[in-house]
Amino acid sequence: MQAWFKNRANIVLPVAVGILFLICWQEEGFHKLFGLALYQLPLPGDIVRSIFHNKVLLTQYTLYTGTEIAGGFVLGSLIGWLTAVMAVLFPRFGSGGIWLAASLNAVPIVALAPIMNNWFGDGISSRIGVVAVITMATMTINAYKGMSSLDPTYLELMRSYGAKRGQLFWKLRVKHSLPHLFSALKINMSTSIIGSLVGEFFISSKGIGYLLADQIKLANMPIAWACIVIASLIGISSYYFIQIVEKAMTPWHVSQRQQQ
Repeated sequence: MQAWFKNRANIVLPVAVGILFLICWQEEGFHKLFGLALYQLPLPGDIVRSIFHNKVLLTQYTLYTGTEIAGGFVLGSLIGWLTAVMAVLFPRFGSGGIWLAASLNAVPIVALAPIMNNWFGDGISSRIGVVAVITMATMTINAYKGMSSLDPTYLELMRSYGAKRGQLFWKLRVKHSLPHLFSALKINMSTSIIGSLVGEFFISSKGIGYLLADQIKLANMPIAWACIVIASLIGISSYYFIQIVEKAMTPWHVSQRQQQ
């Protein structure tokens, strides 16, 4: 019994804590603790009913927002990785991309959203642009660190075996950077959701972020919280999907061996 619990502790404990959290919420424990009214913090049962009663609308808006998230996530991560590759292969010219990424990382999302809307108009492209910009910076910095922080002895050993420049890059630098790359992807997934929702907050006629802002104005909090729950589920499921892929591609890394 002890061995069974030890092997499943990573699953059992979070689920148990989550169940206790929902029970406390449903029994108005947080309302009493923080002095909240039901209209300020709807009960989980009301949120679930709101999701089922508005499932068609929420499905359409979730797909719309999901397209923004996926498009910006892929585009920004790809551009960021290519920028890091240029900085590693051509240090004199590519290092400027690192400085550009660092500067873009300091730009607030609320400043990017109106700019992208001015460039691309009130459409899905403006939100994809916002997400791409904020994800590019994280990927560039992390991928560059992974590819450039290689132990010189590894390079010398590969060269002693007659490895060519392409082999050094793909078999050594890229492989060594994979843990950093997946860390960036996990961060980018969260920032993609935030960027998409904030972009829809400003100017949009569709999406989870638009619906969230609209329902808050109307004080229809169960639907507003339903949007928050959907966004959270997108983030959690995407995070674990990336984690599964990471585990499959980096079984040799110490972080994966410690989980076994």
